[in-house]
Amino acid sequence: MRAIWKRELKSYFQTVTGWLFIAATLALFGLYFYVYNMYYGSTDISSTLSAVTFLFLVTVPILTMRTLAEERKNKTDQLILTSPVSVEKVVLAKYLATGTVFTISAAVMCLAPLIMSAYGNVAFAKSYVGVLGFWLYGMTCIAIGAFVSSLTESIVISAVLTFVFLFVGYLMTGITNLISQNGNMITKILGCYDLTKHMDMLMQGILDVAGIVYYISMIILFLFLTVQSIQKRRWSMSSKKLKLGVFSSAMVVIGIVVTVAVNLVANALPSSITSIDLTAQKMYSISDDTKEILHNLDEDVTIYVLEAEGNMDDTLATTLKRYEGESSHISVEYKDPSVYPNFYRDYTDDTSITRKSLIVESSKRSKVINYSNIYETSIDYSTYSSQTTGYDGEGQLTSAISYVISDEMPVMYELQGHGETALSGDFKDAIEKANVTLNSLNLMQADSIPEDAQALIINGPTSDFSSDDASKVIDYINKGGKLLVTLSYTDADMSNFYSVLNEFGITAVDGMVMESNTGSYYQAPYYLLPNVESSALTSGVDGYVFTPYAVGLTYNTDTENVTYTPLLTTSDAAYSKTDTTSSLEQTEDDIAGLFTVGLKAEKTMDDTSADILVYSSMSMFTDDADSMVSGNNLSVFSKSIANYIPEDSGSAVVIPVKEYDSSTLTVPASVVIASAVIGIAVIPLLLLAIGIVIWMRRRKK
Repeated sequence: MRAIWKRELKSYFQTVTGWLFIAATLALFGLYFYVYNMYYGSTDISSTLSAVTFLFLVTVPILTMRTLAEERKNKTDQLILTSPVSVEKVVLAKYLATGTVFTISAAVMCLAPLIMSAYGNVAFAKSYVGVLGFWLYGMTCIAIGAFVSSLTESIVISAVLTFVFLFVGYLMTGITNLISQNGNMITKILGCYDLTKHMDMLMQGILDVAGIVYYISMIILFLFLTVQSIQKRRWSMSSKKLKLGVFSSAMVVIGIVVTVAVNLVANALPSSITSIDLTAQKMYSISDDTKEILHNLDEDVTIYVLEAEGNMDDTLATTLKRYEGESSHISVEYKDPSVYPNFYRDYTDDTSITRKSLIVESSKRSKVINYSNIYETSIDYSTYSSQTTGYDGEGQLTSAISYVISDEMPVMYELQGHGETALSGDFKDAIEKANVTLNSLNLMQADSIPEDAQALIINGPTSDFSSDDASKVIDYINKGGKLLVTLSYTDADMSNFYSVLNEFGITAVDGMVMESNTGSYYQAPYYLLPNVESSALTSGVDGYVFTPYAVGLTYNTDTENVTYTPLLTTSDAAYSKTDTTSSLEQTEDDIAGLFTVGLKAEKTMDDTSADILVYSSMSMFTDDADSMVSGNNLSVFSKSIANYIPEDSGSAVVIPVKEYDSSTLTVPASVVIASAVIGIAVIPLLLLAIGIVIWMRRRKK
């Protein structure tokens, strides 16, 4: 078998065929690598690989057309039938020889992520899973070509039929959608020959075991069919032909049935077992918090998708499968608006609901998720163009499921009347995703904090409370109230407001905190990057938190019945600048210290306890500040909100938006030009020239 493999492999490189295949494949790859990765700076190699796959429709038929057809034409196939080496080994050796030629080109492509990494951050796991998908697809195409080559003695017919087989498999997704976008028995049968579906999954960064099983089983099936095709010609007597024909047909049926059964088993397994998300942002995974909610479900929840299944967004469809696989109480139903145009009207009067929107329903209530909320976008107002920056499928779905199963919705109040800043943007969205009803509260118009208040939010007051307002808040604390407070730097007298903090033994230091340690601030000493202390509220933070214009906090650890948990702290080199109109350098009038800029305190009383979360920078809970640290500020805020939501409400989890990797490669112009010249011209032409020279020399002998 090894001798046959060597002979066949050698034959590809003693003619132009092998050299031409590698040259053409690398030339097209080099073209797209230059455009997508070098010129535009994309860190994703999958788009480049995907663009090359259509070339297989032409190159694979040329590569495989002689595999067995020429043996039959030259009558040398009789040697195969009488060889001491079994037909199975002969077919496998020929297939491996052809596959080796393709593998050489794929191996060269493996160098691309390494080259890219010299000019930026590259997700190697995702890149090489994409290469794996590309290689498996190519090896499957070669197996199909080998089978077709065994059916005829004409290499032209072999090439044409292989093209047809591959073309149909390449377009099968579109063909099945044309037949039925909602799917039926015919599309399911035809879908078994969808050669690109699983490759697309792998190129997205999902190590899909079902996809790998599919390609391996298809390779084995077509090699098996190739062996059966050859075996049918072993005998020349008509009676023996009849017997073997029946035997061969039975074996073919068995082979197909086994292949289908193996794939059915692989596809029946939960996606949590068969799929591993290797994307850097875990775009196709669901978090442990979501899994816990799904595992604890004790009532049925139906997710209606306003779209035909065949037209569904792949990313969202994958997320829905994850949810369905995690709990038997979750079911997903597709409702094609073309068939059910008024289905959504039973759940909402909003006419802006678009296709691909979701409706989550339980026996208690329902919630509509507009498709426009699934993806986060940003708008460039200079060009009036929009760009998708994040995926919020999990966040919206988990929020909706928590909402429809909850018995009661928690209510929080946002204080107004003292120059407080209203929460907005992603931070307001985080409260909505936590299924919290946020009401405004002005203490001038209320005798006390409402009894249904799960928490009171005081966001950066810039003018002092009246003594009456402060008393109302303190009364709320003494009844076991929960507070989320941020501070704004101000020169105003805030003694009444600070008396609320004093109830927990917390003191706001005069001035604005500055950092002397260059590793603890960004650009300016008042743009703090504090130390993130270990706690439940900071467990999701991986990196910096940004707290500009912060006020220092101190607390008396001897305060009775109060326990403190520092969340964010400055370095020892920090100081509080008491006069910000002068130089920012530290003077003897400034207050030196290590300060706390994020603190949790719990006050235990006779029959209850009160909680306060204090963050000494109001600006940290704004979209601008959050964008500086890749969503870490929002993560702290979301966990702070969840901290005040009863666990039995089902709303104590807020899943943040999964941001797309917006990083690009920074490639010098000279390298861009060199990649184009070398990848598109030099290497392919050199390989082709070597092949032509070798072929001409052999022809002269």
